[in-house]
Amino acid sequence: MADSLVSVLVPAYSEERFIEEVPLRITEAPFRKEIIVVDDGSADDTPTILRRLQEELPDLRVLARGVNRGKGAAVRDAISRSRGDIVIIQDADLEYDPRDLPRLVQPILEGRADVVYGSRLRGGEPQRAHLFWHYAGNRFLSLLTNVLYNTTISDMEVGYKAFRGDLIRSLRLVSDDFRFEPEVTAKVLRRGVRLYEVPISYYGRTFDEGKKITWRDGTKAITALVRFRFTPR
Repeated sequence: MADSLVSVLVPAYSEERFIEEVPLRITEAPFRKEIIVVDDGSADDTPTILRRLQEELPDLRVLARGVNRGKGAAVRDAISRSRGDIVIIQDADLEYDPRDLPRLVQPILEGRADVVYGSRLRGGEPQRAHLFWHYAGNRFLSLLTNVLYNTTISDMEVGYKAFRGDLIRSLRLVSDDFRFEPEVTAKVLRRGVRLYEVPISYYGRTFDEGKKITWRDGTKAITALVRFRFTPR
């Protein structure tokens, strides 16, 4: 995979504060790339910024959706348009640093992994102190994943995930919202893939700073983990 194309997928909803910086940082990554940003019905200046960036950055494609349908729907749309040998999901809020992208793709490039998850919970990289209940919820969801799927993932809910392109495009994904994370985890684990984790930096936000995921999404993740464990592949 020496000259592999990496597709970096960026779902974005009303992220005018960071949406310009994210693609610019991704372009600095030392590999051949396409950047697919899905504007998921943003209600701020995100669409205007993206239209300008698309004219300036040859690697950038923007998919505009008129209505907000959720992260899962945006990512599924981007996956279907991707061409990369490797596909990475990058959130638009810079909680995850694009400088970690090479670390995320390396195990796949070396032929050792089919899927790589970043981990905010294995240490070794800069970490903003987590909101306690988010931290506890992530720990519980990872434990539940490990029990249901006989694995040892430390951070199932992490938004930084990399996949072999042919693998992620072969999955039948249906979740429109944050249930995308447990669904894609369940479906790759049921395939018996080689899944690795690498430590990543984490610059988490508070709700006042724009964080969108809540405890309600945690309860939905529990039901999704159980549902996708026992439904047909």
